Amino acid sequence: MVIILTSKNNWRQLVARLVKAEMSVRGVKYQGLSERLAEVGVKQSADNLRNKVNKGIMGADLFLQIMMVLNARTLSMQDVEDILKDMN
Repeated sequence: MVIILTSKNNWRQLVARLVKAEMSVRGVKYQGLSERLAEVGVKQSADNLRNKVNKGIMGADLFLQIMMVLNARTLSMQDVEDILKDMN
């Protein structure tokens, strides 16, 4: 089943939920995320990350870097669809 999102805000909310879920699973706070990113050469303050994640506004590169340093689990399209269904 394909769910169509008509709003940028829906996509942003999806990004925010994906990142927050991975942070929660690992018990990582924004300061810890900032430190993990710094270890791979990505400089982002905890406050900056909090703003970007909460708004769901970040470049694809930062999103992938965050998911990498969190050792994110495999993301399936079914997971994405489940989150989208919850949002509607």
